[in-house]
This record gives sequence, structure tokens and C-alpha cells, in this order.
Amino acid sequence: MSLANFILPSKKYRQRASVSGLVILSVALACAYIGFNPLGFFTEFHFVQDLLGEMLPPNFDALWSSSSIGFSFLQTVSMAFLGTLYGGLMAIILSFLAAANTMPFRVIRAFARSLLSLLRVIPALGIVLIYVIAVGIGTFAGLLTVVTITVATFGKLFTEMIENAEAPPSEAIYSVGATQVQVIRYSIIPQMLPTFIANLLFSFDLNMRMAVWLGVFGGGGIGFQLYLAMRVLHYKDATAYIFFIIVLVILVEKVSDFLRKKVLKASA
Repeated sequence: MSLANFILPSKKYRQRASVSGLVILSVALACAYIGFNPLGFFTEFHFVQDLLGEMLPPNFDALWSSSSIGFSFLQTVSMAFLGTLYGGLMAIILSFLAAANTMPFRVIRAFARSLLSLLRVIPALGIVLIYVIAVGIGTFAGLLTVVTITVATFGKLFTEMIENAEAPPSEAIYSVGATQVQVIRYSIIPQMLPTFIANLLFSFDLNMRMAVWLGVFGGGGIGFQLYLAMRVLHYKDATAYIFFIIVLVILVEKVSDFLRKKVLKASA
């Protein structure tokens, strides 16, 4: 009997030990390559203390000292809402064009699927930089980015939902001589609409966070104001912005959760 079999008598435990060893070795090599000391998480607290000393207490006067701050919050909410609305409508249209049971023409179906796949592989940072170059820094670039991200996120999901729709209602409508458009209108859309709305309400919650993040990279809104405050070393102003961003995101999350539960309950 070998020593390995004596220590790890089960094949399952030997496999787990091998995987754990590879993970530990990979982490150690990665830390050594970038020159990072994992113990720094537990020993280098003076950086956090210095940062908190510069950012606290928050300067809430900065929130109403300038009318542009409140306007920036409204811009961020508007970007998230309109981006979710327009992006959701485009995702639904493309999903019907990409689904096999709603689009009989293979060329159009292949084009819609390829477009959705292309949008999914482009990172959000790359998308916002492209729009900033195309239309300039501001909320319009942020809005276009949120629309594109929403289409990329939900286009494929909606396509799979449509293809997995229940077949008997569609077959029943077909049997009385209905056209493809009538089948979509009276069979597939009623099945999918509550789920579409629930997913888009969830997307609004995500896009609210995305709109703030995009502003840091030129998408406008409160994210851009936060970037400017950090750029000129007004850390206490930035802390006040972050506090109200958290409050705003929580409110949007609660509202979207409430509406989503109402929609799903009504559909059930």
C-alpha cells in the first residue's frame, strides 16, 4: 500500500486534493508574478485609515450648493429608464427575428442571432468609449450604451424564452387558419409578455447601477460629477455623492422589486 493511498484512501479525495493543490499553486504563482502579498489584506490598514480620514465626514452642502448636482441625478435616472425601455423594445424585436418558431426565413434569423452575439462579446467599457468618440461626452453617449447593453443582455434570453413557449396554443390557432403574425399576436406574446416585463424591471435595477458607472467614463450624469470631484481631490464631496447614489439605487431596487412581483402575481 502506497503512502498516497494511506493518506488519501479514496479516489474522490485524491481528486479533490489535486484540484485544491492546483488552485493554491495558481494563486501563489499569480501573486508572485504581480508582486502582491496576500497578507496585505490583514496588515496594511493604514491606507484605509488615510482614505477614510480624507473622505469623512461627507460634505452634504455640495449636494444643494449647485443645481447641476440634482440635475445630474435626474440625468442618471433618465438614462437608466430610457435605456431600459428602448433597449428592451429592441431586444424583444430582435428576439422574435432570431427565434426559430417566429421567423421562418433562415437568413434573417441568422443575421439577428449574429447581431446579438456580436453585441454580447463587446465589453461595456468598449461600448461607452465608442459612443463617446462618436457623439461626444455626455448623457447621450451613456444612454446609447445602456440601450446597447440591455439589447445584448436580454436579446438571447428572450429568444430562448420564445423558442420554449408552449406549442399547443400556437397549434390550436394554426388549426383554424391563422397566419404567422396572428399566432405571434394571440399565442406567443400573451405567454411571454409578463416575463418580458418582469425581466425589464429587473434590468432597470441593473441599468441604474450601470448608468452611474458609465458616467465615470464620460457617460454623463452623477457618475461624471463623482469623477470630477475625485479628479480635483474633493473627496468629502465625492462621499456625499456616493451616499445619495446608494440611497437612490436602493429606492430603485425596491420599486422594481415591488412592480416585478405585481406583474408576476397578476400573470399567475
